[in-house]
Amino acid sequence: MNDDNNGNKESREKIAEVPNSKPSSLNNLDNLDALSQYIKSAKGTREGRAIPPLEKWHPEDIADMDLTIKANGEWWHEGGQMTRESLVSLFATILWKEENNGITEYFLKTPVQKIRIQVEDAPLLINDVGIVHEDDMSWLEFTTTTGDVVRLDDEHPIVLKAYNSNKSDSNESDSNESDFSESDFNNSDFSESDQANQVSTADDVADSQELASTEQVRPYMMVRNGLTALIGRNTFYHLTEIGALSEDNGKTILTLQSGGQSYSLSMPTD
Repeated sequence: MNDDNNGNKESREKIAEVPNSKPSSLNNLDNLDALSQYIKSAKGTREGRAIPPLEKWHPEDIADMDLTIKANGEWWHEGGQMTRESLVSLFATILWKEENNGITEYFLKTPVQKIRIQVEDAPLLINDVGIVHEDDMSWLEFTTTTGDVVRLDDEHPIVLKAYNSNKSDSNESDSNESDFSESDFNNSDFSESDQANQVSTADDVADSQELASTEQVRPYMMVRNGLTALIGRNTFYHLTEIGALSEDNGKTILTLQSGGQSYSLSMPTD
């Protein structure tokens, strides 16, 4: 499998050669223009969209930036939406997640500095899914709005989790494809399994009678470095068309085939 998230070995080596000292012309990288220029200069002659080896970078300097990734996948900086897709995609390559004392924090990570940002829901958004054929094998391949490409497998499963939209800012677009209404996901009786009988994710969802009107169950997929992506509403509907629907004890089961394996989701009956 050729995954453009990883790139080739040569590309990774070139990124790893970035000097661990901050350029003298920059006092801080917690500025969009400065950060953008730094990433581009660090990229060097790297081709494609290889993700830098973030796990090898251990900067001690930490700063904060007024940047929020909305629950609908939009990036907002200092109260305004970032509309330059190339800039958003560039920053997405250095997204980093950490768990500190039970609190999840997100950063834009460089060799010299970690810049803390805010994420309302998932840091990535999947807006496309298709079937690809490789070596006599069919895969479900997902693409994010920022260019990540992943295939459904044991390392990149689909999970279902509750999301409280009260955490969302009023600037969030009402018409974005990431929005799920109660009728889409309002049943706690979800589970995920494959042929190896993976652990059900139903425990992650509260009882449906206790769900507030603002709480939803949304589908997510693991992408890279612990980062998850929300599967957009239209994309999830397309997924139901690709997969096979069946009935089991009054429940509708969506079965997906990818890489020779079966992955099942118990769908709401409403």
